[in-house]
Amino acid sequence: MKLAVVLFALVTAFPLAGYAQDDTAALNFLVVKDYNGKPIRNAAVVMHQVSKNGKQERGGPELKTDADGKASYDGVPYGKLRVQVLADGFQTYGADYDINKPTMEITVKLKRPEGQYSIYDNHASDKDKKDDSKPQ
Repeated sequence: MKLAVVLFALVTAFPLAGYAQDDTAALNFLVVKDYNGKPIRNAAVVMHQVSKNGKQERGGPELKTDADGKASYDGVPYGKLRVQVLADGFQTYGADYDINKPTMEITVKLKRPEGQYSIYDNHASDKDKKDDSKPQ
């Protein structure tokens, strides 16, 4: 009788084991310089789940890239994921990804900051305009 109970439990438990698996993915990140493809060490890779209405959830894991510019994380639930990458001396990167496969490779190419224009700087054209407006 005990053997029958054990066999019944095993037969019913194994088919359900397949359904008990949740859909999660393993993500592998590679962070490189945009202009030469060399890896960026110690870049922060921050992941946030995105709700169905497009809002970013609070919290989320933060990874650091190794000397080869690589970082990985296992157990990311399927769905929308917002990825931000920050590194000293580079522009912040941000994008949303649809996590829908058991393993995903994500390559991020970081750019150097671009020159910025300020309204407070003196520009040659501004000086010329001021000189023309003076009475002679």
